[in-house]
Amino acid sequence: MATKPLSAAGRAYERLRSEILNGELGPGATLYEVEQADRLGVSRTPVREAFGRLVAEGLLDERLGRGLVVTDVSDRDIEALFEMRACLEAQAAQLAARRAQPDVFARYADDFRAWHGPLQQPDLTDGQVDDYYALIRRFDDEVDSAANNSYLLDALDALRTHVARVRRKAGASPARLAASALEHALIASAIADRDAAMAMHATHVHLRNSLEHFRHEYTGLGSR
Repeated sequence: MATKPLSAAGRAYERLRSEILNGELGPGATLYEVEQADRLGVSRTPVREAFGRLVAEGLLDERLGRGLVVTDVSDRDIEALFEMRACLEAQAAQLAARRAQPDVFARYADDFRAWHGPLQQPDLTDGQVDDYYALIRRFDDEVDSAANNSYLLDALDALRTHVARVRRKAGASPARLAASALEHALIASAIADRDAAMAMHATHVHLRNSLEHFRHEYTGLGSR
């Protein structure tokens, strides 16, 4: 089936959302309908619709009169995000362990273990980091598909928008990435073994370690 082309509002939304998530439009940047319509080559109506979706997602805030400001991720936000991740991602992993095709996740376990060594190398490149994150995204998509719960997936999709911003702000620590690879391998192995309890536990361990990394990166959070 052919993919339906995006509307002007859809294109404006995708462009602005991407620019916010990758940092081109950083926290505190003020956006105005007329300026963005001219820049994106669309009328004001699609931009207004795109703004509305971004406000609903928490990426823009209406504090500045007619203009909208790109929001930031606060220390409190980071803590709250990980609290929600512990609930939602662990549940998705548990459901996946009950419903997934084991061989698919056995291959993911092998893929993550294979990344452990390269991620520790001093000459790790940005391209390799991007490739590793792409593997994580594919794995998350596979877990989501196996979990097969549309309500859970809607909640996870909204959550991951902000998790991506936190990850970008904290940066890529080779030591943390290497540890993450083994943590993901354990989650994938548990799903492949249909061990729902271990899949949930391994997810909790991974998220706890990730939060400790972010706490270390942000002096405002500190170690608690």
